[in-house]
Amino acid sequence: MLSIDRLNQFYGESHTLWDLDLSVPTGQCTCVMGRNGVGKTTLMKAIMGEVAVRSGSMCYAGGVELTRKRVEDRSRLGIGYVPQGRQIFPLLSVEENLRTGLAARRDSRIIPARVFELFPVLEEMRHRRGGDLSGGQQQQLAIGRALVLEPSLLILDEPGEGIQPNIVTLIGEVIRKLIAEDGLTVLLVEQKLPFARKYADRFAIMDRGRPVAKGGIGELSDALIKEHLTV
Repeated sequence: MLSIDRLNQFYGESHTLWDLDLSVPTGQCTCVMGRNGVGKTTLMKAIMGEVAVRSGSMCYAGGVELTRKRVEDRSRLGIGYVPQGRQIFPLLSVEENLRTGLAARRDSRIIPARVFELFPVLEEMRHRRGGDLSGGQQQQLAIGRALVLEPSLLILDEPGEGIQPNIVTLIGEVIRKLIAEDGLTVLLVEQKLPFARKYADRFAIMDRGRPVAKGGIGELSDALIKEHLTV
């Protein structure tokens, strides 16, 4: 679904991503892991075009070179993005927030029923302002907004951050349901080891802007965790 080859990114003179390679197989959940500040969020922003890259390739869906695409075009290609911190519109209603996600679609102006099927609370609260929702409800809204695109690739940057455990579980179950029933591919940034081990298929660990370990989730050993993830 997505193949990243020798990607380099800079903030000013600071070299943030170093010859980064990453493969995101179709129909699986790939979890990017690493300590704070190693470049995980920068990588997600680079994929979405929110930060410029200096060199390298990002090949999507069998041949589309993302580095040449504008930010808005990447959504139209079928990439849904849920940024860290959710970034919903607090003064807009739940329904209005979801409709902002439709702007990238040319074929429909209707919120897919699947969004409300996965997150019933959004239908129950569709007229409530986004800022009045709990953190867990806001995260469901942020994911729902990305899903109105009916994407092929869904990128989630720390979806379990700062929300209650039952909603973290719900999000994990939704990820697996989207993969199994909708054929979705998921790229996930997550710090919680139990979540990654339960819901991801593959992992890639980053350190100082480089990938240092990758493989099937069953290969995420205690030795790798101690070396690259513990603080």
